Amino acid sequence: MAVVDAPSAPSARPARPATLPDRTAGHIESPGSGPGGVGTRPAQVSGKIPASGPRDPTLRRRASASPGGAARRDVFVDAVRALATLAVLSVHWLMPEATWDGERLGIGNALSHGGAWTLTWVLQVLPLLFFAAGASAAYQLWRTGTAGRPDGAAHLPTARRQGVVTAGWDVVRRRLPRIWRPVAAFVGTWAAAVLVLPTLGVPQEAVRQVARIAPQLLWFLGVYLLLLAVTPALLRAYRAWGWRLVVIAVAAPLLVDALRFGAGVDQVAVVNVLLGWAVPYVLGIAYVDLVRRDALPSRRALWLTAAAALAAMAGLVVAGPYPLSLIGMPGDAISNLGPPTALAVTHAVLQVSVALAVRDAVVRWAQGRGAVLVSWVAARSMTLYLWHLTAMFVVIGVVLLGVGSPLPVAWSADWWASRPLWFGAAALVLGALATVFGRFEAPVTRVAGPGTAWTAEPAGCAPVSSEGRAPSTAAGAASRPARARAAAPAAP
Repeated sequence: MAVVDAPSAPSARPARPATLPDRTAGHIESPGSGPGGVGTRPAQVSGKIPASGPRDPTLRRRASASPGGAARRDVFVDAVRALATLAVLSVHWLMPEATWDGERLGIGNALSHGGAWTLTWVLQVLPLLFFAAGASAAYQLWRTGTAGRPDGAAHLPTARRQGVVTAGWDVVRRRLPRIWRPVAAFVGTWAAAVLVLPTLGVPQEAVRQVARIAPQLLWFLGVYLLLLAVTPALLRAYRAWGWRLVVIAVAAPLLVDALRFGAGVDQVAVVNVLLGWAVPYVLGIAYVDLVRRDALPSRRALWLTAAAALAAMAGLVVAGPYPLSLIGMPGDAISNLGPPTALAVTHAVLQVSVALAVRDAVVRWAQGRGAVLVSWVAARSMTLYLWHLTAMFVVIGVVLLGVGSPLPVAWSADWWASRPLWFGAAALVLGALATVFGRFEAPVTRVAGPGTAWTAEPAGCAPVSSEGRAPSTAAGAASRPARARAAAPAAP
């Protein structure tokens, strides 16, 4: 989920042509730099649109220990990931209605009352997390491709399926260290807690119930890994089809819903677990292409798209079988998230459109007052995501079992008055958990040889060593030497 230096000397080798039509040739790199590190003219996109240089204000330079070279990070992607992570925390911390009768822990959903479903249309921001994930993966693949290694986009074989599979596994392999270590710590800790907490006097039934809920967040990581694995194929398809791939990505889950609800073929619904979240993921890939070509849609076009998506959502709710809430609620016949429905897909288009429409304002905030917050969240986003429900249940346990006081009734005056204390307590516990478990998310310092070392970097940072070696992951894991060349963008 997640998160350099001055230009090195140009390669002496002449530029070599791309192996596929350069539909996304507007690289974020120094003007005149080509695939081989040397270029004499700007790249052309399909022979029409000139490639953009590093003019985009969202591309932030980061210094590193290397004496020369500069990489640019897309501050917008960093900020979207950070804000979406905080929104996920907020909506989950708003939801619990918990009671304890001495034997059983009852857990309800405060958002199931009255018009509280409207909050899910704002705070259910999983589409933005997948959008940021798609953009980050696309940046990473392009960056590693410019370092001379196959990137799954410009160098994917056109005939051999094995080439796509191999490239997909390489993408997953690079990202795995930032995933499996925090997940292993989370699962191991909860496995131990189930055994230890009852011996400390915590009711066993309450422990078991909470232990069934807290790990439910792991579904996100499974879908994320699947999308990572197919990213090289998606990039190749986007280079070949352009925005037609976006149309196909949006249409596919809508067709599944038509079969599910129109033809009664319920069995097909499961494929939307991947197809539904592929929509914002593909939009993230398309975003990277548009940034590199300096061809982002106008704010007017984006707001019109958002308005059309909102109108479509209203129509789906009125005419279709979809519940109002974008989060599964007690009593609803179906959930709009399990698996994603047409309403959730349309909502993804709405959220991405709005995010891009306010992109300039987000970047100004992220480069100013929000810089510290964005950096802090980016360095531990996986830890915050995994442990925020645990932090919430710790607070619930202290109130219900420790203090022996019931939680206030949802949306009552006492409930509103207690929200600052509630969020503050949950944030305090989560901060402590992040301090303890954040070390599992930080990349491990590795030494690759005499005079070459990598240090732990924040999530998504792409350092370059003093000998010009490029890391094989956005988190800084060591890889083989990279050819000296113009700066490549760091993967957000």
